[in-house]
Amino acid sequence: MAAAVHPRKLCWSYPRWVSLQLLLLVVLSGLAVSMSTNSLPGFPGPLPFHLQTGYMGVDESDDVQLFYYFVKSERNPMEDPLVLWLTGGPGCSAFSGLVFEVGPLNFSIVEYNGSLPTLVLNPYLWTRCQTFIPYWLFMQLLCPI
Repeated sequence: MAAAVHPRKLCWSYPRWVSLQLLLLVVLSGLAVSMSTNSLPGFPGPLPFHLQTGYMGVDESDDVQLFYYFVKSERNPMEDPLVLWLTGGPGCSAFSGLVFEVGPLNFSIVEYNGSLPTLVLNPYLWTRCQTFIPYWLFMQLLCPI
């Protein structure tokens, strides 16, 4: 007779399995153009986290493409939750949410002197224990056109 599985273990194991599958789908999917980004203008030195950016075609001929970014968890991407982050919109870049809300970077707030903005690490970043993927990329991977 098989041992009974505690419902709490099922509750934790299923989300981890789904998160792992989605992470693998994103990493292994046939994105049109994709690359790891090691540095950003305004940030001193190499980025201390994994940032992948690229373009994904949204029609059969890939004439129309959307930009995406993918930030991998710094702790344990295979075990940590995958966060589907709903941000941005028509005329509003999702990058502002990445640096003003929950992402790994913040703008250094200083008096404007005509130079590029400076980026600093966000002490409250969510990517220490979660992987981020934008909503539209998630839907594109689940329901390809």
